[in-house]
Amino acid sequence: MLAWTIYLSFAGALVEALLPRGKTDAARFLALAFSIAALVLALFGFINGWGHGLYILVDAPWVPSMGIHYMLAADGISRVLVLLTGLAAVAGVLFSWNIEHRTNQFFAFYLALIGGVFGVFLSFDFFLLFVFYEIAIVPKYFLIAIWGSTRREYGAMKLALYSFVGSAMVLIGLLAAYATSGSHSTGLIQLAHANFPVSFQMWCFPLVFIGFAILAGMWPFHTWAPTGHVAAPTAASMLLAGVVMKLGAYGCLRVAMGLFPHGLDPWGFSFIGIGSWRDVFAILAMIGIVYGALVALVQSDFKFVIGYSSVSHMGLVILGLMTLNQIGLTGAVFQMFSHGILAGLLFAIVGRIVYERTHTRQLADLEGMHLSKRLPFAAWAFVIAGAASMGLPGFSGFIAELQVIIGSWEADPWWTISIGVGIVVAISYTWRALQKAFFSDKTPTVHVLEGEHAHALQPITWPEVAGFTLLAATSLAVGLYPRILLGAIEPAIHTMLAGGLR
Repeated sequence: MLAWTIYLSFAGALVEALLPRGKTDAARFLALAFSIAALVLALFGFINGWGHGLYILVDAPWVPSMGIHYMLAADGISRVLVLLTGLAAVAGVLFSWNIEHRTNQFFAFYLALIGGVFGVFLSFDFFLLFVFYEIAIVPKYFLIAIWGSTRREYGAMKLALYSFVGSAMVLIGLLAAYATSGSHSTGLIQLAHANFPVSFQMWCFPLVFIGFAILAGMWPFHTWAPTGHVAAPTAASMLLAGVVMKLGAYGCLRVAMGLFPHGLDPWGFSFIGIGSWRDVFAILAMIGIVYGALVALVQSDFKFVIGYSSVSHMGLVILGLMTLNQIGLTGAVFQMFSHGILAGLLFAIVGRIVYERTHTRQLADLEGMHLSKRLPFAAWAFVIAGAASMGLPGFSGFIAELQVIIGSWEADPWWTISIGVGIVVAISYTWRALQKAFFSDKTPTVHVLEGEHAHALQPITWPEVAGFTLLAATSLAVGLYPRILLGAIEPAIHTMLAGGLR
């Protein structure tokens, strides 16, 4: 059933591509229908897989001479991220209801991207995973370059170049693993039991990990992320932060750490207190947490605030992976889901609800517009989304951050200092943006006063209300009853740890 999320998404992309131009409403409703159908399949697959371990969806020879199989499978981690993708896909369509320019082509690229993401999360053959990984990169470029805004060509090209460099690193590492294993198989399960020499893992692990971590926005390879987010149209921003960055984090966990666990072992020597790749990536994650939050604090562009906050929150994911303990790894996956929901919601509020009506993202300009009175729905939506993103108890962000904190404390108490600083600064940049954009007491300018009467802002539409409700309710439901996700994630993490990831 989960495999059909891929096929439906690509089928939807094909239908949209063949749809005649000018059929704007048809393109919208077709995209919504295909994305809802994929979400329903993802939800059924998530529920039906409850309590199960890894189960094979499809396993058919593809290139037998090289041992390549078309192998799709799912465990708890995959099912959670497939569900996230389904939710983000539906919300992205709803928040793209205003697209008028080449609407069918927009949704064709959009659904192709979604199909590639589903494919990555379900692939258990490294060649197949790589193919879907590359498929997801191409639509991103066109969505930004054609329908983007601020420096869209630059943002699209930078994202594509970073992505392809990371992909090249991953491909080199995986081909080396294939040649070294001697198993004549590209299956992730087979390669995980290949018992690669420790010396091989020591150089192959960082190569593959960094290749994936580039897409996860790990510092100092993060610079594509804020630029890409700001340049992208709303739906593309939601997907970039919501699911595309998770492709990188998922690859770090499933491929780099799953195939080369001894790459995290101590080197046997220490340099300024750093004695393993685990230490290196933990330090980079901690820098990313604090750096992303501090840079978000001083941004004047509303969308850049959210873009740099994503760098900070993805740092939490990388740090959770480096804990190498049950609760920290579980927290990292939980944070992938939570950040995917909340970052998508924040980008939707800023990029669609606010920017499309005010035509500015500058906090200095928004400060005099008194949007809490003119767009009360947007103001209170941002209050809810911002509080959830900060880790307010009752929402998914709180559970995710709590688990990463506990896991980090068990691994190294000093690591938790960076998380604490990041949380404090997150409160600061969220409330600064909230105050300036919505609840400022700055006296309106004459231009704004005239605009309030002559040019009333467009009312909130039903797709916007539906999209907000879907994402906010999901975060709330998962925050109030985290067992929904933990019941799937914890057994999968336990299996990975029992298989040698320590």
